[in-house]
Amino acid sequence: MKFNYKARTSTGEIQSGTIEASSKEAAFDILKNYGLYVNYLEEAKSSIKNRKFKLFGRITNKDIVMFSKQLSVMLQSKVPLIESFRVLSQQTTNEKFKNIIERIGKEIEGGMSLSVAFSLFPDIFSSYYVSVVKSGEISGKLTEVFAYLADYLEKEYNFRSQTKNALAYPIFVVIVFFAVLILITVFIVPQITSILQETGSSLPSITKVVIGVGNFFKNWGVVVLLFILAIFFLILSYLKTEEGKNIFDQYILDIPLLGDFLKRFYQVRFALNLSTMISGGLPIAQALDMTAQTVNSSVYKNIVLEIKDGVQKGETISSILKKYPNYISPFFYQMVVVGERTGTLDTSLNSYVQFDQAEIYRLTDTFVKFLEPVIIIFLGIFVAILIASVLLPLYSIGI
Repeated sequence: MKFNYKARTSTGEIQSGTIEASSKEAAFDILKNYGLYVNYLEEAKSSIKNRKFKLFGRITNKDIVMFSKQLSVMLQSKVPLIESFRVLSQQTTNEKFKNIIERIGKEIEGGMSLSVAFSLFPDIFSSYYVSVVKSGEISGKLTEVFAYLADYLEKEYNFRSQTKNALAYPIFVVIVFFAVLILITVFIVPQITSILQETGSSLPSITKVVIGVGNFFKNWGVVVLLFILAIFFLILSYLKTEEGKNIFDQYILDIPLLGDFLKRFYQVRFALNLSTMISGGLPIAQALDMTAQTVNSSVYKNIVLEIKDGVQKGETISSILKKYPNYISPFFYQMVVVGERTGTLDTSLNSYVQFDQAEIYRLTDTFVKFLEPVIIIFLGIFVAILIASVLLPLYSIGI
């Protein structure tokens, strides 16, 4: 977010401008670090021009992954931090991202910490990203932290890409089917109907049904579409509320097959985030708190927060996981137990991630391979009905 500010320097000079930060409090802290005494600080209203700039200069997840990997390699090669940002800005092809990298490099050169510089761009670098970098600064393991971040982001990116690519074909088939449905019911069937009416021939039942459906959508299609969109946006608005998200997250985990898949997915995300932050030197309570914000499921978020509270009271992670057999698999639980006993929790969690993430890939691939023929058969039946509704009346009149 952007904030407009007016502030006074230590010499009494008044300054004003705009600053980017994840929240109003973060913006205040950044200005304070510059030695400014804030008099006015409010969120800036985004203009149409700015929205267009964001639309056409979008920074993708792939850009963030490549940047993190390249920065990790350069730091491992002992290239100075400021020099690393200068080199990365020169070879970045995305102009918007290039400007951001240059800005971060200048802020670091001016004495700002790396985590604070990243926090200036909350739309690009998530709070999780900034927090992990901050943990690396505190622990003195910045090089290792970027290696972990690069690995984590790459795994996240590959998983999302594979899932999107796997679902692309079924979605394409469904879109084509509805296009054919509209074409036949709205344009072709009415033409045939007029011909049959001129000949006085009776229409087959299947053709009457298709004509009825076509007439309904022709007369009421816009109303139906608006009604569906209204219901969709109402549901979407409700799901954005805390109550709606809690109900949805609970319900979707109870759906057969899909729920089992999502449970695996959330456990992998939980383990991946926690292992990354522990490896980065973050205290376990802070690592759990940050993990809870990145799980994206209210059910698992509440479990992680309960673990955090328990750990602060001296309980083990495994003792709390044991309370949730419906959401925590025996394998995940056992890996946590082993990690706690041997003092290698991050290594055990990472081993679990490598195994179960591969299993998620396999399940996704199997599901899509099963889904494709089912969709084709299902849509093929409907297409056959549509074609029959066109050919049968033509056959009856000898055309």
